Amino acid sequence: MRLFYRTYHFILKCIVIFIGIPNPKLHRGRSGLVNAIASLQLAPDSNVLLVTDRQLEKLGITSPVKRLLEDAQLNVVVYNNVEPNPTIENVESGVSCYLDNQCQAIVSVGGGSVLDCGKFIGSRIVKPNKSTAQLKGLFKVLKRLPPNIAIPTTAGTGSETTVAAVINDPENKQKYAATDFMLVPQHAVLMPELTTTLPPHITATTAIDALTHAIEALLSINCMTFARQKALDACVLIFEHLPEVLKNGQNKEARESLLLASHYAGQAFTRTSVGYVHAISHQLSATYGTPHGLANAVLLMPVLRWYGKRIHKTLAQIARACQLTSMDYPLEKQAEDLLTHIERLLEQANIQSQLPEIRAQDIKHLIQAALNEAHPDYPVPVFMSELDCRAVLNTVIPIEVLEQTV
Repeated sequence: MRLFYRTYHFILKCIVIFIGIPNPKLHRGRSGLVNAIASLQLAPDSNVLLVTDRQLEKLGITSPVKRLLEDAQLNVVVYNNVEPNPTIENVESGVSCYLDNQCQAIVSVGGGSVLDCGKFIGSRIVKPNKSTAQLKGLFKVLKRLPPNIAIPTTAGTGSETTVAAVINDPENKQKYAATDFMLVPQHAVLMPELTTTLPPHITATTAIDALTHAIEALLSINCMTFARQKALDACVLIFEHLPEVLKNGQNKEARESLLLASHYAGQAFTRTSVGYVHAISHQLSATYGTPHGLANAVLLMPVLRWYGKRIHKTLAQIARACQLTSMDYPLEKQAEDLLTHIERLLEQANIQSQLPEIRAQDIKHLIQAALNEAHPDYPVPVFMSELDCRAVLNTVIPIEVLEQTV
């Protein structure tokens, strides 16, 4: 079985080498958004679907985007029903809104949930005979999406540059991804002013999500030069600027650095895939609605500790790149310095160490679903068994829940 997995991983690596992964056209700031809107080349009075969520709409985060669209003589149709873990129903409602209003483009403004929902809506528009569920897996779209812009309001998922979109199926308690080159947004706009109202906890968990993307990209056996540099750059920016943003959320320069870090991490993992942190956290989001960034933040250290000395070389490389250790230290000490720094960052960000929502009767299902997701899709450095996965989960489960499994 392991030979099959590694063969599959080699094929994925060849795809990246010989076909390549597209990048969105990157724009920064309000002037960048103006340029991105112009690049859509829409006729005056065209209808544009603005995909967002109710909270962002209520806080007025989308207002600057709407104004610039209207200044370009475009009509804005708002679809704000995206949930924190977007569902199939959210996608289908968005598709109906797009078609009913004869929209010509999609502008997504929000966190990873909103951006992913926008990708799925675009996919359904160009593949009307496929259901949302049928888009699951590799290369099920293969058709250029309607003109689109992705504007992240959190510095975490990197969805504005990735080939993937994740959707939740609450009826079957599943969370699955569609992966296709066509899912890379045509335009990505980084606007730090849209992120300054994020509370510290969400700022922290989304940034740790980006850090997880970068670390898992570096741990991937498919990590090559471009992805390695982007992932290391992301780590440097997060370690340097997240503490400052947690102290002063209005610091736009630091906010912009975190947005850039998330973008770099997205460029990295879309070429390497992710690993066991994501495989397990996806199941928690699907089963309990645990926010994705929080699940990753809680699981990051247990998974890295499980790998142990088998990943010391990579961890030491990160520590050196981020200047978190001494070049004179042995490899093991450099790796431990990184782990210690991550633990301190999690503590500074008030990230909890346990997930009390996990129920004893669900543990077996969570393990099986996580490993089914990871194998063979994720080119992890070492394969995890069911016992290994249980051991990782046990570290984040409250003792009273663990006692019920004995």
